[in-house]
Amino acid sequence: MLGLIFGEGLPLPLGKNMEHPFIASLEDKSIEELQKVLTDLMPKLTYAHRTGNGPLIHQLHMVFESYKAEHLRRMNAQMDKLLKDQQSTISIEG
Repeated sequence: MLGLIFGEGLPLPLGKNMEHPFIASLEDKSIEELQKVLTDLMPKLTYAHRTGNGPLIHQLHMVFESYKAEHLRRMNAQMDKLLKDQQSTISIEG
């Protein structure tokens, strides 16, 4: 059920999910800090679902989406850099 809430498997492009309007830029956070917040939010979101607290679920989901989008953006940037570095190494050697 949580997979449906977080939109797993849905073709939603990055930035199209609802992010929390009161979260300032997350650019100053490290990837580890982003991951820690995402990990800390999961039990809170689970509790909100167990209690049936709809407004809390909505707020936590928006916070989760904000952090998830920034984390995904950073991971994609790292992967792009890694692939670019790898391609330049291969072309130099080849």
